[in-house]
Amino acid sequence: YTLGRSSAASDVYKRQARAFVAKMVYDMPTTRALIERLKSDLQLRRICGWERNNEIPGEWTFSRAFAEFTESRLAERVHESLINKSYRGEIVGHICRDSTAIEAREKPINKQSKEAQEKTPNKRGRPKKGEQRIKEPTRLERQIAGMSLPEMLDDLPKACDVGTKKNSKGHKSSWTGYKFHIDAADGSIPISCILTSASSHDSQSAIPLAAMTSRRVTNLYDLMDSAYDAPEIHDYSRQLDHVPLIDTNPRRNKVLKQELANENKRCKAANYQTAQEQRYNERSTVERVNGRLKDEFGGRMVRVRGHAKVMCHLMFGILALTANQLLGFVT
Repeated sequence: YTLGRSSAASDVYKRQARAFVAKMVYDMPTTRALIERLKSDLQLRRICGWERNNEIPGEWTFSRAFAEFTESRLAERVHESLINKSYRGEIVGHICRDSTAIEAREKPINKQSKEAQEKTPNKRGRPKKGEQRIKEPTRLERQIAGMSLPEMLDDLPKACDVGTKKNSKGHKSSWTGYKFHIDAADGSIPISCILTSASSHDSQSAIPLAAMTSRRVTNLYDLMDSAYDAPEIHDYSRQLDHVPLIDTNPRRNKVLKQELANENKRCKAANYQTAQEQRYNERSTVERVNGRLKDEFGGRMVRVRGHAKVMCHLMFGILALTANQLLGFVT
């Protein structure tokens, strides 16, 4: 990132980058709170690279630096480098995949008017005799047909909108903002992350996440809940020489769901678990990552606007969380 800059300019941006990581570590809500903490905490100020209070830049300087970090994707590239260095020559047992809601202080896009402008109206009624209507391929079909990773990422929706999901008790809840998709390895270590619109379905980000993760680590099992139960995701996981362990979606295959439920009852009656069940229990790893990101590393403190800046903010939190988890293994 500092290539081509003078040594003085490089030092300034390094200090500010360290300060943004510290902001995530201490879960500070605003940049103003960060500046006040730097002025009162001598050790933190020296860790970031400032000796005296009058050397700490103002909010506007931090804002310009954050814009440059966003444009250069600094936090994402540092996180990728950290994962590549930490997992070089290692094998990961399980990759757990899930998403979490990210609330943003933005106005959601008018989705209906945008779709009306882009979508061409279809003919009504049955097709005429001999007429063939070409069905437009779904996003999953386009992804598995041979799209590259940058193309898959560009194809995902990124605008702020409204998302709705059911909680553990079956009640619906809605939020305005985005959806953060995470691949986590054993030990609750985030490997890959993607930010999409809040209304996008979890399954649409599964294949890009798998492609991104396969470039960074070598894993054996892919663990996902029933939202990812699609033939394309199963096939892509096997193409990567992984074993997909995906909960069955009852709306997709009710017969298989019932057979698995009966098998689980027989296993519980015999007081044992299948190997597949035991491995699927590891999926709680990614839930812990989602919880720590929101409760400890700034996931609930999104004060910036726009997909790119929100992604940069979250990735600083992911970077701090990853370092924290890796240090736990060392100590």
